Amino acid sequence: MTIQDVHSFARPEEAVVTHLALDLAVSFEKKNLSGKAVLSITNKKNVSELHLDARDLVIEKVTLGTNEEASTFELTKPVEHLGSDLKIRIRPDTRVVTIYYSTLPQAAALQWLEPEQTAGGSQPFLFTQSQAILARTWIPLQDSPNIRFTYDAVIRCRPELMALMSAENDTKKNPKGVYHFKMPQAIPSYLMALSVGDLVFHQYTSTCGVFAEPVLIEKCAYEFADMPHMIEAAESLYGKYRWGRYDLLVLPPSFPFGGMENPRITFATPTIIAGDRSLVSLVAHELAHSWSGNLVTNATWNDFWLNEGFTVYFESRIMEKLYGKEYADMLTVLSYEELVNTVKEMGDSPDTKLYLDLKGRDPDDGVTDIAYQKGRFFLTAIERAAGIEKWDQFVNTYFNTFAFQSMDTRHFLEYLNRELIKGDADLEKKIRINDWVYGTGLPSNCPVIQSDELKKAEQMARDFKAGKAASEINTAGWTTHHWLYFLRMINDTLNLKQIADLDKTFGFTQSGNSEILCDWFQVCIKNNYADSYAALDRFLLQVGRRKFLKPLYIALSKTPEGKKLALDIYKKARPGYHAVAVQTIDDILEYRP
Repeated sequence: MTIQDVHSFARPEEAVVTHLALDLAVSFEKKNLSGKAVLSITNKKNVSELHLDARDLVIEKVTLGTNEEASTFELTKPVEHLGSDLKIRIRPDTRVVTIYYSTLPQAAALQWLEPEQTAGGSQPFLFTQSQAILARTWIPLQDSPNIRFTYDAVIRCRPELMALMSAENDTKKNPKGVYHFKMPQAIPSYLMALSVGDLVFHQYTSTCGVFAEPVLIEKCAYEFADMPHMIEAAESLYGKYRWGRYDLLVLPPSFPFGGMENPRITFATPTIIAGDRSLVSLVAHELAHSWSGNLVTNATWNDFWLNEGFTVYFESRIMEKLYGKEYADMLTVLSYEELVNTVKEMGDSPDTKLYLDLKGRDPDDGVTDIAYQKGRFFLTAIERAAGIEKWDQFVNTYFNTFAFQSMDTRHFLEYLNRELIKGDADLEKKIRINDWVYGTGLPSNCPVIQSDELKKAEQMARDFKAGKAASEINTAGWTTHHWLYFLRMINDTLNLKQIADLDKTFGFTQSGNSEILCDWFQVCIKNNYADSYAALDRFLLQVGRRKFLKPLYIALSKTPEGKKLALDIYKKARPGYHAVAVQTIDDILEYRP
């Protein structure tokens, strides 16, 4: 498909990159990567110029061919969010372009951590976050999800550290600090990933394991022990896993997301380590991306829901297969409540449509519950209307037909009509495609899931608000999900005596569960429970996951006193946050350093 990506300067219809060979040295002293990127290209129209995306890169020189003949290049004036068009003079017969370059310390994809910002505290750490359009801040390439390429790499780092990439990885440190990588399957640029740190490996099976800092590896080995079963469950639903190994890398807490679905090695936040495996649905989500996103990829960031809607739907099916329908229903009810709140907050915004118009904007603006949860409930609506057997057959065929290709919304809907609806007017009327994809808000046919388990937590919340003491609440057998629902049900004005009673009885302020802490702190902020503020301060200093930072800073910013506290904390915490989180919190607090 020829699709114009408004977030890239690339012109793949003229000349396209098919393979990338990286050779980079990692310098923690300079906080940069330096070396070369060798691009294999196909010059489709015999053009004399190759267009790449680059942002905050120092381009030293460019050569053509294997004999490295010098060429000329131009970096255009930077455009907000997009960076520059790197124009390289080529010949019609050019097949190889080599770019010698280095990154700047402020490269948005790269986070350089001091030893004290890691779990071990003795070695520095580096990780990348390329999604959505940050790959161009550490590699000059065609940074569009509609362009796929294979890659290999050589990464040179300190011998006491280990380098990992979204590719075939070693599981032991190289005493020379030189690591060789190969990714034989073609991927889009946002799945380029690198991490360097003091890491060790725990193996579950011959094709599955977890990397983490030595002090965390025992906890991680326990927490993610169900990973092999998740892979089996996913394959039983939607076909063979096609990426060789599936490993997990647990990063330091400043990682801005819950997880990133980098092929062969999911990057994950340590905030999902709860000690009871209660937050591992995130791993199921990132694993599901191995089909939806990594295998069949949104063609542009306007089509982001095609990645995330399918993935959340698939994640739910994996969780149901492993842990039962009631468990999966609890997760779905919590997600539905979050989606309803998001739609309410956004109002009649065009950003509540599944298909977005992000021209001139940061594609990160599209990372909301709309893509994830409205997308998922749309697919659930189709499943219910068509029947689960017919739907599963369609999804399997979809993944197989478009494997290692990109898909946009228009072509997906054409495929859906042709292969599933097939002219059935009643089915089409039940699904209401246009209302979901091009309409704002939630259609009235949005599936509503019930959970008997969460109804118990809701009743306990009502009893507590009516005056029952916390010690009288029956919480036997409660999971994290019961607690989250309970906290959300009481998150209107309580008196301080009630909040202190809850804290004394259940020890929320000292909880080691980040999900529970985030919801608890929102109750505390809303009701000005100052006894929790020291723990809130510590939490915001230690955790960089945007999912938690955003609601807490928003809650604090609603009162003058809260905003002052938020700014005091943020000024201390900001240097430890990733650029993705910094941009979000800067906007919330109207902070301009």
